[in-house]
Amino acid sequence: MNTPIRVLLAKVGLDGHDRGVKVVARTLRDAGMDVIYSGLHRTPEEVVNTAIQEDVDILGVSLLSGVQLTVFPRLFKLLGERGADDIIVVAGGVMPDEDVIAIKQMGVREVLLQDTPPQAIVDTLTRLVAERGPR
Repeated sequence: MNTPIRVLLAKVGLDGHDRGVKVVARTLRDAGMDVIYSGLHRTPEEVVNTAIQEDVDILGVSLLSGVQLTVFPRLFKLLGERGADDIIVVAGGVMPDEDVIAIKQMGVREVLLQDTPPQAIVDTLTRLVAERGPR
């Protein structure tokens, strides 16, 4: 029996908009994934702790507030310190193209912007876990 992909969707910082991340959570759930939604206004420390406690395959961070260039370095530092480098990190939301390039260089595996079709999100996360293989 295949174990479902476990995903933590997180809103980090002061961004108070969560309609999009809730749609993504429902889409992933309907595709058979185990989905945990952090709720609004989480710190990087809270998000990393939850990702480790919940033993997730993927940490998806939704950002609409323009803090991606400060949030992702912090998240990767914390994941590294906790020995959780095998958690796949993806980003979603709204951000400039140059920031997409920058956060991918930091280690974000995929950036799924606001116009990404729901099935493409499911397919992307499924592919990333398959490429990583079992943990």
